Amino acid sequence: MQKYEVEVKALLGSPERADEVRNAMMKADPSCALASKNKQLNHYFEGGTLAKLAEVARAHLSPEATAKLDDFAARAQKFSVRSRDKDGEVFLVVKASMGDDSSENGVARMEFEEKVSLTLDELDALVLSAGFTCQAKWSREREEYVCRGTNITLDKNAGYGWLAEFERVVDSEAELASARADIDARMRELGVEELPQDKLERMFAFYNAHWSEYYGTDKIFTIE
Repeated sequence: MQKYEVEVKALLGSPERADEVRNAMMKADPSCALASKNKQLNHYFEGGTLAKLAEVARAHLSPEATAKLDDFAARAQKFSVRSRDKDGEVFLVVKASMGDDSSENGVARMEFEEKVSLTLDELDALVLSAGFTCQAKWSREREEYVCRGTNITLDKNAGYGWLAEFERVVDSEAELASARADIDARMRELGVEELPQDKLERMFAFYNAHWSEYYGTDKIFTIE
């Protein structure tokens, strides 16, 4: 069964603003606590097809994961392919947009994320062999929380600075609207504003054009 995610981003910028959001979460939900903390490398790819990716990845996926990726290949119109190293664990990630937003940054998406027994370099080579090219490489430090049923991450991203992501994962498209409403309510409660899609796309494009200057660093740029 496919999973669907609703994910809304908020640009926080400074560590002081990230502290304010942490404090607001604890006030709104006394049971809220840091669930995990990790460092990630995320490599984005473009230009290939999911059918070819499914073909070359088949040997490294379970039968269930292979069936999910085959389903993605049959249904996805706009999609984003990524490799991810999360504290030494490596994942193949595919996200497909459920609306008019981009698959990289859209609010409602189908999500495929499967751990593989490969190094990040080996997975990158596998994706490249399917006809993709590397779009950009990203690095971040992530804190994960659950606040009143909503998954909230605070990310220190190279280039972007501090960013908050509010996420709900559901089992069907019919649940997407209610999941979005829940996220909107949580953001209002915490005093956080959604990062507009047009600005997010400008930030994404700028980073992609200059990623080698920011990847693995604490450098930050500003886009209006």
